[in-house]
Amino acid sequence: MVSSEFLDTLWYGDQPLARVLAPLGWVYGGVAWLRRTAYRAGILPVRRVDVPVIVVGNLTVGGTGKTPLVIWIVEFLKGQGYRPGIVSRGYGGTVTKFPQQVRPDSNPDLVGDEPVLLAQRTGCPVATSPRRWQAARELVKHTACDVLVCDDGLQHYALHRDIDIAVIDGDRRFGNGRCLPAGPLREDVSRLAGVDMIVANAKAGRSEFLMEYESLALRSLRDDTRRADIDDFRGREVHAVAGIGNPGRFFSLLRSRELHVLKHEFPDHHRFRREDLEFGDDLPVVMTEKDAVKCRAFAGEDFWYLPIEARMSPAFQHRFAVLLKEISNGQKTA
Repeated sequence: MVSSEFLDTLWYGDQPLARVLAPLGWVYGGVAWLRRTAYRAGILPVRRVDVPVIVVGNLTVGGTGKTPLVIWIVEFLKGQGYRPGIVSRGYGGTVTKFPQQVRPDSNPDLVGDEPVLLAQRTGCPVATSPRRWQAARELVKHTACDVLVCDDGLQHYALHRDIDIAVIDGDRRFGNGRCLPAGPLREDVSRLAGVDMIVANAKAGRSEFLMEYESLALRSLRDDTRRADIDDFRGREVHAVAGIGNPGRFFSLLRSRELHVLKHEFPDHHRFRREDLEFGDDLPVVMTEKDAVKCRAFAGEDFWYLPIEARMSPAFQHRFAVLLKEISNGQKTA
């Protein structure tokens, strides 16, 4: 398996190998453009559902912070009187029958870690399928949802969307600007011209909305009602565990709070087992919330996870509310 360090060097640096792979990137980008064009021209079918669909996705491989934004959007919609449901691919799950309903107590090894996290944090109906339009139709048919939020569906053109939101990494941006495998892009950067809003974490450029994160109190994996202030761990050594798209951001966050990090990096959506977390000492273990949903069954007494909440600007809230109003009034067209 190719390490994340190697890919970071390849995609976010000026490496000769990336230039060698550039022709493959042109092919990948060309195929992505042809596919998108085929959907827009009606050559490939676009399925609609009877409620508005909001898509939150990105252009690059790896973590950009979509899940905290999905949670923020769902909570905002609830505050506006909507009954949202969530659609996800269910990446990392092993089930083969779709669509799948996801509950807070669903097995993440079966349905995927992010859908379980979303069900736990939002309390909303969640459904998964590689064909997201199938999950969308299932939610509309069997629940009272009147709006759907699609997690990571920017390239899933088979599902009609009313609002497109692209999330980018404000620090790493688009790397070397090349498409896979020469770079981190799933589509050319020009795709951003077709989205309704661009959200950037850490740093926002022109015409982008800044998303900031607030780390909450640490929570025990064994007892979710137990809390600990992260500052109580200042100056202490901890085992930091991350199996996410951009683990470096999590490690940096812990270091910024003056924890001495012994990092343990795993592939995104890693299926944890007890032996993965046996470090041979009594030091605390701190992990991401997405990893925690897969580790509760064998967590030790001093195992903690760090919940993160997105903080969105008033400008974003205003623009998002305007787009919702346009959909309700039938003013926004695809």
